Amino acid sequence: MERPEPAEVRMSQAIQPAHANPRGELSAGQLLKWIDATACLAAEKHAGISCVTASVDDIQFEETAKVGQVITIKAKVTRAFSTSMEISIKVIVQDMLTGIEKLVSVAFSTFVAKPVGKEKIHLKPVTLLTEQDHVEHNLASERRKVRLHHEDTFKNLMKENSEFDDPICDEEEGMVSTGGTAVQSIELVLPPHANHHGNTFGGQIMAWMESLATISASRLCRAHPLLKSVDMFKFRGPSAVGDRLVFNAIVNNTFQTCVEVGVRVEAFDCQEWSKGQGRHINSAFLIYNAVNDKEEMVTFPRIKPISKDDFRRYHGAIARKRIRLGRKYVTSHKEEVPVCVQWDISNQVSLSNANVEALKNLAAKSGWEVTSAVEKIKIYTLEEHDLLSVWVEKHVERPAHLTYHLLSDFTKRPLWDPHFVSTYTVAVKSVLLPSVPPCPHYIRSEIICAGFLIRAIDSSSCTVSYFNQISASISPYFAGNLGGWSKSIEETAASCIKFIENATDGGLINTF
Repeated sequence: MERPEPAEVRMSQAIQPAHANPRGELSAGQLLKWIDATACLAAEKHAGISCVTASVDDIQFEETAKVGQVITIKAKVTRAFSTSMEISIKVIVQDMLTGIEKLVSVAFSTFVAKPVGKEKIHLKPVTLLTEQDHVEHNLASERRKVRLHHEDTFKNLMKENSEFDDPICDEEEGMVSTGGTAVQSIELVLPPHANHHGNTFGGQIMAWMESLATISASRLCRAHPLLKSVDMFKFRGPSAVGDRLVFNAIVNNTFQTCVEVGVRVEAFDCQEWSKGQGRHINSAFLIYNAVNDKEEMVTFPRIKPISKDDFRRYHGAIARKRIRLGRKYVTSHKEEVPVCVQWDISNQVSLSNANVEALKNLAAKSGWEVTSAVEKIKIYTLEEHDLLSVWVEKHVERPAHLTYHLLSDFTKRPLWDPHFVSTYTVAVKSVLLPSVPPCPHYIRSEIICAGFLIRAIDSSSCTVSYFNQISASISPYFAGNLGGWSKSIEETAASCIKFIENATDGGLINTF
């Protein structure tokens, strides 16, 4: 058996029927409780004093676990700051009959050391033993920046959303109101619900939230909701034994086969309870898929916002989805799978035909969702299992055939693409060239499927659509744009429009 590292804490739990949901799978709420407890123990092992949960990053659930299997949770401090620490959490499920292990989730949480009296806290640095420790230590700083800028990023995206007409809000057959998904519940905090500090256990609050959110999601889909992810959230304040916790959940928005449910938690002591004045201690957003009795994925109905609050929650879900996409590919642990094929002159034609066909198929897929719309530029995204694709649509006041000539001439690309480096080889799909072997001075990224589609609007204007099916090696370049904390895609698209519209005909029109 593999021994844990000195700074690592492990928890192994055999999944019993009491831990399961009606489908015989491990309850997501129970798993959240175990995750929080393990992370807390890792934080206290490093700090040497009591610690409390400050925030939890996005938690993505890749696999489900069933009764009879064993869950193992590994937690360790990746980096210590002044008074806070980032904890990395890895959850693995093992089938005891086959011995096969599968990754359930990789997550990160932040814990704060509780001072004793007036003593100031200065956490010791983390001892880095392996190359992976150094990688995670550096990434922890980047993840912290994302957390610190989360609220500003969200506000900017909400402002951006209010400045364009969302076509989804138009009247459409089958749209539903979310009023029927509202659920309220109350819990009295008892000693078994408290942690070793006397406050309500953070994992318990998360479990209660998940339970209520599941009910809300099921009211919309009339199927079996499966928790896909939990959005990043902060604990706003503590609660204690004797407090009444009031939970309110409602569906905010739907996105094809997933739905976002928002949950708000307020705490009341006896006096606050009698006055009806509670403390807002937490809000979380949980994303669900759903399956029917045949284990088929359910498509959720689209939401029809009615009240001002409906619209706020509706647009908030769109902004959070965009931020979540970006953060997902910042923290992604998926390994790159080579997609290149060997190229030579004999397969040039077949490769070209296959690339064009792949691009047309990508453009024709359903499920594209708008994530940004500013002036002449719209950005759409499409999630399919582990694949993410981006579609950037631009309106150009130039004829389609002239636009095609300008964009297909890659020698002109440095004139409009500020990110283009002349030593790069640009292809619709990456190929392996024996004449250009790998070079240690450059990082090679692979393109699965990418390219432009140009459609004429009239004789003097067209739409230019750029598609990219993102591979793991290039996802970091898109993460900031998807998450809303970078505008490089919009800037490049604007530069491309300017380049095309300012180009002189130079007799090109007469050649077509």
